[in-house]
Amino acid sequence: MSDNSQLGHHMDAELTSQPDVWERAIAQSKAENLLPADGLRVAVVGCGTSWFMAQAYAAARESAGKGVTDAFAASEAFISSRDYDVLVAITRSGTTSEVLELLGTLDEKIRTVAVIGDTSSPIVSKVDAVVELPYADEQSVVQTRFATTALTYLLTSVGVDLTAAVADARTAVVTETSAELIDAEQFTFLGRGWTVGLAHEAALKMREAVQGWTESYPGMEYRHGPISIAAPNRVTWMIGEEPEGLANDMVRTGALYINNDVHPLAELARVHRVTLDRARARGMNPDTPRNLSRSVILADEA
Repeated sequence: MSDNSQLGHHMDAELTSQPDVWERAIAQSKAENLLPADGLRVAVVGCGTSWFMAQAYAAARESAGKGVTDAFAASEAFISSRDYDVLVAITRSGTTSEVLELLGTLDEKIRTVAVIGDTSSPIVSKVDAVVELPYADEQSVVQTRFATTALTYLLTSVGVDLTAAVADARTAVVTETSAELIDAEQFTFLGRGWTVGLAHEAALKMREAVQGWTESYPGMEYRHGPISIAAPNRVTWMIGEEPEGLANDMVRTGALYINNDVHPLAELARVHRVTLDRARARGMNPDTPRNLSRSVILADEA
């Protein structure tokens, strides 16, 4: 058998560094005042992973009573027809076509803020303010630390205390992955409130890096149909607060049910570790996954 220990070596270093870079983002968020003020109506956009982080931030901001906050995939954003005060765009590369095109359609009435990893990217000149997270940028195509660091900055801005997340993540990123998780046929990730976005992101990581069958849902929706696929050698992973009765319902399915008593952001970091270990076991390199690139830049069709 070949040695796969170096497959995904960028992803390994990047996912392991998350607790440290989160601490930097917490301090930076507290020191800056770039994001929307309380009470403003906010739209948050992104693509792929960044869209799921937008969902998490939007749910957390509105739940914290900071104002109406909606999340959109950048290609499907209803901005011009709604009365938003600020648009926040999350993009690691700053080159994603759909985000840049959306910014080009906006008038000066709406303030724009970009949360980016690559500070030399073209988006810098297209927005009113930039949250710069170059220390969270990545070489691996499969995102881990930029996404969670951006969310750490955003959650901190609405008053979420992430001290426990940092502490829990220090264990999560180095925990050994069991054979049961390595060999599982299928994963379903669940969330509630702001962790629904984390569930969607966890599933995306497994699809990207492992090319595996993964699904994701709000936790309360799982028993409205999706639980039908739960079975032995399959995993249902609840990130965050568990819906009442779900654990008992899962026993009857024979699937492995996971709901750890750790901070949800740290649990996503744990999924990153499991994803990397599953990819390595299959001889895959998540630094360069099939059919994917660091940024989706669409050709000019004109």
